[in-house]
Amino acid sequence: MKIKTAKFLLSSPNLKLCPEIACPEFALLGRSNVGKSTFINTLCNNSKLAKTSNTPGKTRLINIFEITTDINPFIIADLPGYGYAKVSKAEQEIWQKNLETYLLKRKNLVTTFQFIDARHDIQNNDKQMQTWLKHNNIPCVNILTKCDYISRNEVSKKMATLKREFQNEVLAFSSKDKIYLENMFEAIEKFIA
Repeated sequence: MKIKTAKFLLSSPNLKLCPEIACPEFALLGRSNVGKSTFINTLCNNSKLAKTSNTPGKTRLINIFEITTDINPFIIADLPGYGYAKVSKAEQEIWQKNLETYLLKRKNLVTTFQFIDARHDIQNNDKQMQTWLKHNNIPCVNILTKCDYISRNEVSKKMATLKREFQNEVLAFSSKDKIYLENMFEAIEKFIA
């Protein structure tokens, strides 16, 4: 699979204001600052496509990207991160409600990608998200991010732990080490071919 074009469509506070687009959609989930925006930029080979930040909680809206490939087009929806963010509890609860509504009611959603930081143990809110996804029969592929910060041996161990814990397909990813990129393209291609 080769990406031809990638463009940012819009940011939306909730599902109601998101456009209905008749092609497969992938929702990106993860703790604040786990690397979802970097993932989009690396995948699309465009460092300015999704805004990245070192400040947790920067993604506060549903950001929709349209990707065309040599096979079929698809949509990436970057959802607000869960976990630490310098916002009020009330605002975090609104994010949570919007996120749940989106995941439960988005018609063209084919799977979620839940991002886990390879440098840390699986966090409680990662586990809670995974439990919620399974309870609602929402498919998920786990992406182990920031794999360039640890050894290849450690990456293998972390992937095995994640697979055992969540019982999902697990893929390693690094924005610096492009060795993992081909696996991401193959995973996406399975859903859009």
